[in-house]
Amino acid sequence: MKFHEWQAKEAFAAAGMAVPRSVLAEHPDAAVAADLGWPRVLKSQVLRGGRGKAGLVVMARDQAAARSEATRLFASEHGVKRILVEEAVRFERELYLAITVDPVSGGGLVLACAEGGVEIEELAKTAPEKIVRAPVDLRDGLQPFQARAVAYGLGLGGEAAKSVARTLERLWKVFRSHDAELAEINPLFILADGSAVAGDGKLSIDDNAMFRHEALEPGREHYDSEIAFQAAREGIPYLQFDGDISLMCAGAGLTTAVYDLVNYEGGAVANYLEFGGPNYRKAVRAMELCLGNDPKVVLIVTFGTIARADVMATGIAEAIEKLKPRCPIVACIRGTGEEEAQATLRAAGLEPLSDTEEAVRMAVRLSRGGAR
Repeated sequence: MKFHEWQAKEAFAAAGMAVPRSVLAEHPDAAVAADLGWPRVLKSQVLRGGRGKAGLVVMARDQAAARSEATRLFASEHGVKRILVEEAVRFERELYLAITVDPVSGGGLVLACAEGGVEIEELAKTAPEKIVRAPVDLRDGLQPFQARAVAYGLGLGGEAAKSVARTLERLWKVFRSHDAELAEINPLFILADGSAVAGDGKLSIDDNAMFRHEALEPGREHYDSEIAFQAAREGIPYLQFDGDISLMCAGAGLTTAVYDLVNYEGGAVANYLEFGGPNYRKAVRAMELCLGNDPKVVLIVTFGTIARADVMATGIAEAIEKLKPRCPIVACIRGTGEEEAQATLRAAGLEPLSDTEEAVRMAVRLSRGGAR
């Protein structure tokens, strides 16, 4: 789960980090009325990178500019529902500071750079030697000497080095207490007196740890579509695409393989729904979500062992009876209770298939208006 900037900064402030004074606005009037002085920064709260380059973060120097820009942002195609209105911070320099998970060791990894800002991704590609990296053992946590070493590695000294080290230690607390995959400050402002202020914030929590953070239940704005949001509420793994063949498969590996086969056959996937594991009894809801895409075909491919094929087939037959889909259904159901599953599908008016590639070819053919 990704946090919005305002949520990340709330977590930062709670850990003792300095953040700009701000107001969360849901209407242009609030962006104007905020008692933050002039100029001020209007920052669209959307879950995407490159907001500055997309015109979603702007400076407003007076009331007229604030109203005009806020009106534009709320009306933009990016679905802006909230704007974080911040005081403009006078800073001497910008740094980059982040903590993430090292994919090799599985431990923590501090990343820092003396050149923060919007070009940090490009800098990581063109001049990786400028990125300071410091591995952290999760059992021991970030030690004060490591935080100081990172600050000195950025070429800092005096009060600035102390401020960055303190900020890094507090960022580590946020990273661990939130079961984060990423905690990032870009830019970290260094002021004239050497103090540090988090100018922006990213925080992403491991989805597998969400049960420990019930107060952080993601809302509709965290998902690409209403269907994806509804699937998440049901606990059904789901990804939205823009094709016309809706995949309803059991097993993440099988689903991925079927996705690839559809592409190899020249088809296009509308969604990826994982209809296995604890969800194999949710056929009606799963098909309802798939049909919400108005697909040309629903392709169902399962291999049920613990998730029994006969139980899934019964659910599919119930879904067809209840939902009465207008598009063709192609089903390849294998596994425990397979013979009974095939009889159930035939009774529901389907032609049960036993070869996945044959099922994929049929689905692609039907999506192009062909016959079975």
